[in-house]
Amino acid sequence: MKVVIAPDSFKESLTAREAGRAIAAGVVAVAPDVQVDVCPMSDGGEGLVDATVAATGGQVLTADVFDPLGSPIRARLGVLGGQVGGLLPGAIGLEAIDARGRDVPVAGGQTAVVEMAAASGLMRVEPPRRDPLRTTTYGTGQLIKAALDAHPRRVIIGVGGSATCDGGAGAAQALGVEFFDADGERLPLGLAGGRLAEVASIDVSGIDTRLAETDIVIACDVSNPLLGPHGAAAVYAPQKGADPEGVAALEDGLANLAARIREHLDIDVTYTPGAGAAGGLAAGLVAFGGAGIEAGTKVVADVVRLPQRLDGADLCITGEGWLDGQSGCGKLPVRLAQLAGERGVSTICLAGGASTDAPCNIFAAVHTMVERDATETAIDDAMYHAAERLEALARQAMAAYVGG
Repeated sequence: MKVVIAPDSFKESLTAREAGRAIAAGVVAVAPDVQVDVCPMSDGGEGLVDATVAATGGQVLTADVFDPLGSPIRARLGVLGGQVGGLLPGAIGLEAIDARGRDVPVAGGQTAVVEMAAASGLMRVEPPRRDPLRTTTYGTGQLIKAALDAHPRRVIIGVGGSATCDGGAGAAQALGVEFFDADGERLPLGLAGGRLAEVASIDVSGIDTRLAETDIVIACDVSNPLLGPHGAAAVYAPQKGADPEGVAALEDGLANLAARIREHLDIDVTYTPGAGAAGGLAAGLVAFGGAGIEAGTKVVADVVRLPQRLDGADLCITGEGWLDGQSGCGKLPVRLAQLAGERGVSTICLAGGASTDAPCNIFAAVHTMVERDATETAIDDAMYHAAERLEALARQAMAAYVGG
């Protein structure tokens, strides 16, 4: 029997790689003779760099950037395998580290990978300080600039897990775009969602010219547009700390930014599917970077050769921290089940928990660590003991599969 184990990360608990190891241990405990292929996955959010670099024998890089509130941090990006040797000239603040954390020469590669969450993610801001009116994607723009320093032909940008709702304006500034108010005054660097309503004009003459020479791919796990009831502010800003008044202000700011982009660049990103991802970062990358939006799971699946790894498999096991209604809008477990189903492979989903509107019927079975009505204490306990809970859940799921 061949089992492909392809989990997403369990946010704030386990990386995709750690989750894969825990699931594999549970599977092998029940079926010692099973052939296990552990393939850590990402839909464009947390774990994108780890999953793609590990699968391709690539290289992890670090760059000095700013976090969502403007504090200096060091963030990771990657260059996928097959890189061309040679030292990287002029890469200030950019270095490579090997698996043991040792500095190594940076090499040029065909594809670089950036996680916006590494610079501008919700995990970078403590809960009491989360406020999308104040957070910016400027650090993500710096991370993209660092990726361009590696001279890739393509840059994959994962846009999940953001703390921001600035329409990508902050990232655009880091890449050379300037924004001005109605008085012609240049708006400060690190433009945040709360100041988008002040944008009156845009100057793209100083944008990094390498963007036009590079294929920019947005790995996007959602299909939400920039504006409206299903847009960046309405759906996601409350999760990032915005109250109803803040959501309304962000919606107005994003609408103004979209209007100015239409006016100055003749590009309409208002209702582009996926443009609302990461607080509208996807919209900004489309407008200012010429980026294309692709399903994050498909992008990663192609990089790690998941379709080929599913050939001949009897079962696929995936998982994530929480299954809910949004999981059906392009999140990894559902897309993975669809991909496996096209190859006649059944999929079991292991999750921390699941809500009543979770699309469970696409899976052969769903097993969760906690019940739907679990207390916060029970959820915290499951997160704290996530590895052993997940291994036990995998044993339970595998026993039911073998016995059924």
